[in-house]
Amino acid sequence: MKKIKLLLVEDEIVLAGVVKETLEANGFHISHAENGAQGWEQYLSFRPEICVVDIMMPKKDGIALVKDIRTVDEQTPVIYLTAKSETQDVIKGLQTGADDYIKKPFSLEELILRIRTLLKRSQIANTPAAPNTNNSGVYILGTYTFDHNRQELRHEKGDIRLSLREADMLKMLAERPNATTHRRNILLELWGDDNFFNARNMDVYISKIRKYLQHDPSVQLVNVRGLGYKLVY
Repeated sequence: MKKIKLLLVEDEIVLAGVVKETLEANGFHISHAENGAQGWEQYLSFRPEICVVDIMMPKKDGIALVKDIRTVDEQTPVIYLTAKSETQDVIKGLQTGADDYIKKPFSLEELILRIRTLLKRSQIANTPAAPNTNNSGVYILGTYTFDHNRQELRHEKGDIRLSLREADMLKMLAERPNATTHRRNILLELWGDDNFFNARNMDVYISKIRKYLQHDPSVQLVNVRGLGYKLVY
């Protein structure tokens, strides 16, 4: 059975060794880098299917590394490892294009679960839908065409490549046009937990999607106070 290629970028050698050994025992093929500069070199040569990246590292931090990755690759899922609990640090990390984060100290079982969840969503998003079916994954949103499978939001003024989480969130909203999608439902579906930090992260993604839709005033992502969000078009 083909092993999933995972890039682990972590400067704490003992922690990296434990994570690497555990992931290898669970069927992953691991490439480990000790800092962001090494991580970039290994990303280019190893071509991982998912990345697990520490934020605070010497030479090049995780945020700078992920920015570099996203200039050439908008699809490979990225999970941040962070010892920081401040909301703004987590949000800054996610704004670079990461798909999830996990705070140190963490359980290896939780890390593996998050990795597998992101891989599953990524595989679904990149599996072509059968032609001429109602499950094509293509939605017409005013003057936009949203292709969930390709993670693309197309418009005459320019196409936008979406991250996996952005595409999944927009799909949830597009499937219920002009109806409220509850915040808790989004959090449980996409993050698996409705805690405070995940809620703040979701707000970041909502803001980014609103910005993407700004070329058509008839398409509005409305905040329904106390309930959730509604995509109106």
